[in-house]
Parts: sequence; structure tokens; C-alpha cells
Amino acid sequence: MFAQILRQRGIEPAAVRNVDAAWDAFGEFCQLEVDGIERPEDDGDGFIAEWGRWDWNDDQPSLSFGRLLAITGAEGRDDPEWQAEYWKVELQLVFAEDPAWADLDSLGRQDTGYDFDEIGAARTAALAEMRRSIHACPPLAAMWRAEPTRSELTLERVG
Repeated sequence: MFAQILRQRGIEPAAVRNVDAAWDAFGEFCQLEVDGIERPEDDGDGFIAEWGRWDWNDDQPSLSFGRLLAITGAEGRDDPEWQAEYWKVELQLVFAEDPAWADLDSLGRQDTGYDFDEIGAARTAALAEMRRSIHACPPLAAMWRAEPTRSELTLERVG
């Protein structure tokens, strides 16, 4: 669904050039109800922004937007040690080196932390606050205004 939302906005997931437009699409994606996930009070549906240099991106400066979903499934639910499967939909944006974010790794924390607010007004407010916190950090605000050199949309099991 995230890829579809991006494409409806004229954005190819593998060729994102505008971070603002990608964020807006991500916000729309985060507001979609998903069947078969844990309840919100059980952290069944959350979102996060992350940044840094990662080996899978050739240690290039990166910013990503991710949505974590805890899939309930029916199998093994009666087992006292049963746990949901966690899947992450993530849009990774990779940038060229720039002095504006040269010390990206020295920022300390490399993410916003997961937010599990419910879909609707609470989630809209949480997304807006997340964006404000990113823009409050000069290196991240500069990266946000830049054009990514490449991007990738993935879905992977994370737990």
C-alpha cells in the first residue's frame, strides 16, 4: 500500500527526490487500518524515523521512515510463550555526503523512538510532532531539504 500511495503522488519508491513528499505519503500510509495486527494498546502498529550511516547503505548518510506491525495470526495463540510476528515497512532515503550533516553520527540517538498512537487525530498529531523534532535538529533539517541520491522501500520481518 505504501508503494501505491507513493506512485499515486508521482513518486517512484526507488527514486524518491523530495523528502517532504515522501513524508506526506508516509503519513497517509500510517493512517491506513491494517487487519490482523495486535491492538494499539499492545503496540500492534507503530512508526519511527531513523537516521545515520549503515553498512547496508554503504555507510552513506541515510534517513528512513518505518511502520512496525505486529501480526497476530492464529497459529500458536494458545501457547503461553506465543508472540506476534513483527514486520517493518521502511522507506530508506540515502544522501550524498555534505558538510551540513557531516557529523550525523555524533547526534547521539539515531531515531525518534517508536510511536504507537492510534490511527486518527492522535496519530496525525504524533506524526506532526515527530516531524517537528526532526526539523529542530539542524543536520537532520538540512538532510530533509536535500534531494536523496537513491531510495528503497522494503518489507521485512524484524521479530
